[in-house]
Amino acid sequence: MTAAVLALAMFVVGQGQESLAAAQDLYASAAYEDALVVLNRLSPANRGADEARAIEQYRAFCLLALGRTAEAEHAIEAVISGEPMYQPAGDVSPRVRAAFSDVRRRLLPAIIQQQYAQAKAAFDRKEFAAAAAAFTRVLDEMGDPAAASAVSQPPLSDLRTLAAGFRDLSASAAPPPPLPAAPAPQASITAAPPPPAPAPPRVYSAGDPKVVPPIIIRQELPPFPGQPLVAKLGQLEIVIDEAGLVESATMRELVAQGYDNLALAATRTWRYRPASFDGVPVKFRKTIQISVKPGS
Repeated sequence: MTAAVLALAMFVVGQGQESLAAAQDLYASAAYEDALVVLNRLSPANRGADEARAIEQYRAFCLLALGRTAEAEHAIEAVISGEPMYQPAGDVSPRVRAAFSDVRRRLLPAIIQQQYAQAKAAFDRKEFAAAAAAFTRVLDEMGDPAAASAVSQPPLSDLRTLAAGFRDLSASAAPPPPLPAAPAPQASITAAPPPPAPAPPRVYSAGDPKVVPPIIIRQELPPFPGQPLVAKLGQLEIVIDEAGLVESATMRELVAQGYDNLALAATRTWRYRPASFDGVPVKFRKTIQISVKPGS
């Protein structure tokens, strides 16, 4: 472990920063054991669906990197059970992608049958709009390549025909959306004032409740050029937009002029799964600690 990574791990543990963002930073620095320590202290039961899924996803990534395949499969099962169509995004290794595909191939047949039963129950209760959406999800999951082998034979081959029929029946039976209310008559026609300028999008941070932090896909700091003679600490602040790209980057605490420019340039290649609030992607301000020591 390099001195910079060791400093990050000691800083996280020492400061009690048991958060998903801290675990992501440790994973990106290849400190897999330290990232697991943080992740294991985060209880998915008390978090939103997106954040709970991200915790299990990074737990699986760390366990796979450490060669603990059986434990990784349990974490992957938790992710797929919550989101059957989930696939790892970004530059994950073929080994990680294959592990998720294997678990999805194993779980999808049972998930499809369970969700079909739930969709049919909604249809029987005459909840036609909910039933149509549920049957559509079932058909989407049946079209997944991971389920192709199971779908080609009973019982799933029979369910495909039934799900398509019930989806069409549900869609036709669902009540149409209400018509918009007619505008009230006006006594006189006056020029409408120009609409107010839209407010700029809010930028969230780790201190905002109910916000799921961004998930790192690629975040690598450049190596320090040459050999530092003294320890250097810096702080880089970035704003990640709704697409997971770095919108802006600022050095809040300088390390060295040449290295600061390299670090700022590197942020243009970083990629994230964007932060979200109530399932909607949002901008997020993230702070990254930089530690350079002699001999690192």
